[in-house]
Amino acid sequence: MKQNKFPAGWNERKVRKVLKHYESQTESEAIAEDEAAFELKDQTVMVVPKKLVPEITKLIAKRRSGSRAPRAGRGPA
Repeated sequence: MKQNKFPAGWNERKVRKVLKHYESQTESEAIAEDEAAFELKDQTVMVVPKKLVPEITKLIAKRRSGSRAPRAGRGPA
């Protein structure tokens, strides 16, 4: 049997907890949670081509870890 690989900080217990949360939500609870996400002032929601998602995910991970690539025209970040 293939061993599952989890992202850093995740394990089977955490995955099951998240699944339980979403699987037990009512439709109105899920809608309320989605709508609340649109109200966050320090985040945005965008539609992007699916093929770009892996690159965007990598960029977010780099930013969170503090390892930023230099920005064009601005020198080191």
